[in-house]
Amino acid sequence: MKKYSVFLTLLCLSLFLSCEKLLPPEPAENEVLDGPMEGLTSAQRQIFLTGDVGFSEVFSPQTGLGPYFVANSCAGCHAGDGKGHPSTTLTRFGRGIIGQEFDHLSEYGGPQLQNRAIPGFPAEELPAQANRFSQFTAPAVTGLGLLAAVSDQTLLLLHDPNDANGDGISGKVSLIYPPNYFTPSSIHLQDGQGRFIGRFGKKAAAIDLLHQTVNAYKQDMGITSDFDMVDPINYAIANHPTDPVADPEIPASTIHSVVFYLRTLKAPLPRNQDDPQIVQGKQLFLDVQCGKCHIPTLKTALSDIAVLSQKEFHPYTDLLLHDMGQALDNGYTEGNAESYEWRTPPLWGLGLSRDAQGGEYYLLHDGRARSIEEAILLHGGEAEGSKEAYLQLSATDKVALIAFLESL
Repeated sequence: MKKYSVFLTLLCLSLFLSCEKLLPPEPAENEVLDGPMEGLTSAQRQIFLTGDVGFSEVFSPQTGLGPYFVANSCAGCHAGDGKGHPSTTLTRFGRGIIGQEFDHLSEYGGPQLQNRAIPGFPAEELPAQANRFSQFTAPAVTGLGLLAAVSDQTLLLLHDPNDANGDGISGKVSLIYPPNYFTPSSIHLQDGQGRFIGRFGKKAAAIDLLHQTVNAYKQDMGITSDFDMVDPINYAIANHPTDPVADPEIPASTIHSVVFYLRTLKAPLPRNQDDPQIVQGKQLFLDVQCGKCHIPTLKTALSDIAVLSQKEFHPYTDLLLHDMGQALDNGYTEGNAESYEWRTPPLWGLGLSRDAQGGEYYLLHDGRARSIEEAILLHGGEAEGSKEAYLQLSATDKVALIAFLESL
């Protein structure tokens, strides 16, 4: 009996070791986007985990989904906390007439098309009144807490709408009227018209992560909360939403835990920074003036979360709106952004985008660019000079610059 027991033990050990050899190695920390920031307290890690559960929750009609929606979970558009895929790209629409204020056609379900619906409701269709359209591919959500903790004063120091310094770059802050639940923190400044600086979204139309999250729950999933109690309504179909779940469909505590999760997701970690080709590519990136808008380094202000407080970090963005030229002008706008203006997207994590996008790149605001070089060549407006400088590089230098961007 003893020999039999030893035999079983050895057999189990052998099987375990064999399985260990068959399992793929755990990816390095800088090869994945998800995960908490270092230095969180045990209590903060618990809130982070609660928020992670909320971010991953898959909704159904029985738990409040819809009646109109695009996706049934946050993670459905941000796989692995990374960029979205064309299958979940959002469609924004409105009506633009020269000389008149842009109309987001809210009476026809605007500003966003909810192309799916729960049983008993017809999915929305683009209204005939719309003549301006834009596709928005979901961004990566890592490192957002650092971007949220940069003070408005820092952004105003970068604000140069009239190119006063003569460098050819005229980025401007996005100015947004706040929702009724917005409570400014010490980093926020208000202008003379009651507006605050927006920094999240393709047109920088969301002021902070609470603003962004509440909008996403409602517009993308049809989920109401204590902050916004009304389901998406398409008045062309019905006068009021009638899904079977009482509002609010999720409590404020869920929203707050998801916001905390987004605030404390780690920033993307660069790779191979000592590689000579990467070092060369970084210098070329600066030489062709890409760093004028994709600013390598920012610093946070004081924060209520210690790991976010007064930290220098490297997102490669200025969070400003820039004229990106005719090729990227689709006639659609939000806030005080012109139709040809787009917020500078952070470049950190760019090289890991394909992992979340099914093995291929879908870049720019609408995912039209299938490679980093294609994205560069679609730049215009304020970026025209940098694009032309890139085109003048040798083939070897272009490879080095792209390699640097893929290392971020």
